[in-house]
Amino acid sequence: MRAWPGGGAAGDDEPPGGSPLGGDRAPGTMAQGVAMAGGSTEWRGRSVISKVVALLDAFSPVSPELSLNELAALTGLPVSTTYRLASELVAWGGLERVERGGYRIGLRLWEIGSLAPRGETLREVALPYMHDLYEATHENVHLAVLDGTEALYVEKLSGRRAMPVRTRRGGRLPLHATAVGKVLLAYGPESLFLETVAAGLHRFTAHTIIAPGHLRRALTEIRRTGIAYAREELTVGTLSVASAILDADGGPLAALSVTLRSGRGDLRRLGPAVHTAAISVSRGLQERALLARDRGDRAPVAAAAGPGVGGS
Repeated sequence: MRAWPGGGAAGDDEPPGGSPLGGDRAPGTMAQGVAMAGGSTEWRGRSVISKVVALLDAFSPVSPELSLNELAALTGLPVSTTYRLASELVAWGGLERVERGGYRIGLRLWEIGSLAPRGETLREVALPYMHDLYEATHENVHLAVLDGTEALYVEKLSGRRAMPVRTRRGGRLPLHATAVGKVLLAYGPESLFLETVAAGLHRFTAHTIIAPGHLRRALTEIRRTGIAYAREELTVGTLSVASAILDADGGPLAALSVTLRSGRGDLRRLGPAVHTAAISVSRGLQERALLARDRGDRAPVAAAAGPGVGGS
């Protein structure tokens, strides 16, 4: 699990001192190995795909645009190799050139990412209920899933009246310091809890839970009530309430949350509304799963029957 940097307030859903994504690297740091003149020797014998992935992974919210030399430094690839691969990615649409001569992520990658069925089906079912929560609160509404030992945000609704936060689709946050993260931990397997604790419970504020025993007791309470709260645990001045979206077996599919400024609302009154919305999304996803399974069961029967069977 990535070590989140400490520091001052940066918004409820962003680690203080860094971006919500795992690419908190500044130009000049390395994604792979150590940069040397002509590129790192670590890349000798590596596949072209590994090199392309390293190029794409060099981009982050704090470095959305990178020059050729910055890309080479971040990846450890020779400048000539970096230029050749970047040019091919531009031709394909995976990267775009910017006016200052650098590169940024292209729309072709967004097109491919939008095809991921896990996030898209979840968003499609959850969005109506997220809109309901937003209309009732006019605060930030988030939808997150578990990815490794982090919460990955797949949707966000906000507005002019909502507290400014710098979360975005694709942003990541630690589990132990956020309401969505604690929900995912509470309903996840014991191995997830142990892995999270082993990686270290970083303190972001004076309110962050950093004792494993304390965290375990908090997760037990979340399973009892179905609701998780985060009170200034990631950033001072912000509150969040979340509830789990579950599959038919009670496993966590995602977490739904509302984030607001401290003192602006009553979390205890907001909790049941978030919980009800999460239950509704859970039912919607379970119904879709049953329909898809039913269609799958019927298809082999129809194929086995052959043409003309059952016709008039």
